[in-house]
Amino acid sequence: MLTLWDLIAPRPRSKTAIPLAANMVRSTRTSPRATPMRDRYDLMARRMLGEHAVRVRKWRSSMSGVAWQVTYRDGTVARLIESPRPRGPVSAAIFLHEIGHHAIGLARFRPRCLEEYHAWMFALDQMDRWNLNITHGVRARVRESLQHAVDKARRRGLARVPGELAELLHGDGLIRFQSTPRVRP
Repeated sequence: MLTLWDLIAPRPRSKTAIPLAANMVRSTRTSPRATPMRDRYDLMARRMLGEHAVRVRKWRSSMSGVAWQVTYRDGTVARLIESPRPRGPVSAAIFLHEIGHHAIGLARFRPRCLEEYHAWMFALDQMDRWNLNITHGVRARVRESLQHAVDKARRRGLARVPGELAELLHGDGLIRFQSTPRVRP
């Protein structure tokens, strides 16, 4: 006996198609679509977390992050971050920026906008170290973040902008970066 399903011809599937269920539960390590760049981002993330003894509390879906530490009664310190998983230049920069807060030391620099500056410079240095692309989007993100940090500090009564940030500020209040081309070997 034939059923209605026997009368419908199956659609041809492409060789690269992934079943929907596999897409929904796919992990980054077993992904059949893993690219060399994804592998580089994953390697960088694992090594940076281990190198600086930082633990990810949560991978965020938004392009924002936070870094903090918890000191327990026995004296142990847990270094924690929340950030987007590094999948591209901007998310990698945000991830490295949060790692940078721990690498330079939380609350080591005052005012807070100076700590933000040093965390971003750490992130850019690490992107260069790992040979990751520092795109226009990354530079724009750094510029917007530092401008926000300086504006916030001014609203809270900052009398003098720190020297490192003052060099980046122009009369229009916008932070500018010198555009130096990167030479790839």
